[in-house]
Amino acid sequence: MYTFYMAILNGIDRILTENFGLKKKRLGLITNHSGVTKSLVSTIDILKNNFDLRALFGPEHGVRGDIQAGGKVDTYTDKRTGLPVYSIYGEGQKKDAAGNRPDPDMLKNIDMLLIDIQDVGCRYYTFESTMYNSMEECAKTGKTFVVLDRINPINGADAEGNILDINFKSFIGIGPVPNRHGMTMGELAQYYNKECKIGCKLKVIPLSGWKREMYCDKAGFHWVTPSPNIPNIDSALLYPGTCLFEGTTISEGRGTTRPFEQIGAPWLDAEALADTMNSQKHPGLIFRPAYFLPMFSKHEGEICRGVQLHITNRRKMRPVAAAVNLMQAIREQNEEKFGWRKRPSGPYSIDLLAGTDILRKNSAKEYLEICKKDSAEFIEKRKPYLLY
Repeated sequence: MYTFYMAILNGIDRILTENFGLKKKRLGLITNHSGVTKSLVSTIDILKNNFDLRALFGPEHGVRGDIQAGGKVDTYTDKRTGLPVYSIYGEGQKKDAAGNRPDPDMLKNIDMLLIDIQDVGCRYYTFESTMYNSMEECAKTGKTFVVLDRINPINGADAEGNILDINFKSFIGIGPVPNRHGMTMGELAQYYNKECKIGCKLKVIPLSGWKREMYCDKAGFHWVTPSPNIPNIDSALLYPGTCLFEGTTISEGRGTTRPFEQIGAPWLDAEALADTMNSQKHPGLIFRPAYFLPMFSKHEGEICRGVQLHITNRRKMRPVAAAVNLMQAIREQNEEKFGWRKRPSGPYSIDLLAGTDILRKNSAKEYLEICKKDSAEFIEKRKPYLLY
């Protein structure tokens, strides 16, 4: 049962009762199905019915969230509103080494480009990269970029991981922040705008009533799955660590009901792996032997043996440290069968996810020492950009 704290509002919940300068402006909106008010009314409907909304922009997974990870997002007309939906993710879209971005022609009939989408507080999440690239295009075309801010669902206090090395910049790691950054999208936009010298005209419509240590469910918000493989808050909490397994031949649980919560491969010894991890006494986590059958993605149709990560204390657990030590334990079980996923050209996938090649080339201990130093430095560096 949810206990609602009506004083805690996201940016979209405030725009009908307060003047944020959106009236008489031609608006474009980057959003998906997670863009809703606290009472679960679509941001698209709010803007269409009360403002001059001219166009929608579809990120990864599409405006309605009906596309799987990496799937092509087409440009089309939205049946509900009659508005054009411009794809900014998929084949044939304007892109560079750091991924997809709006084409200037898409922006010519708007004054402001808004974004309202639920982030999960992690550098790999492509909605953050979509925001970054869209801000760059707004800077080039003189458009105002507006963030309808939302809470960070895994809290805005904790940060963990290494700061991305700009040599490994990509669409799954676009800016100099750690794996888990502990910022809202509005705060992150301010940070990127100055630290990365984007220099766009930026407006943040702030949320209200939120405390940084609050999680999504404790702040009274329903969980709306922001993308197909983040079905609940536990998967979001573990994602900053277990997403690193995407860069390996080990299943990260895609194709199951518990993506990013269970990790495994057909050749692993589940019980031995759980014993190894539990002996390390990771705060706030218990590792249970698990067997699962992915219906798609890695090891599709094969029984995977591994572990499920069960969270016992959100504030104490450190997902990056747990995942990196788990990765090393798996490698030690069978170095020959463990593998790094290779790309057709350029860096290994794991290097882009980690934002460095240190994780691939060094021990877990050496990498985590860098993470500890980088995250402490980042917590200080982000302070001028925090709004709450």
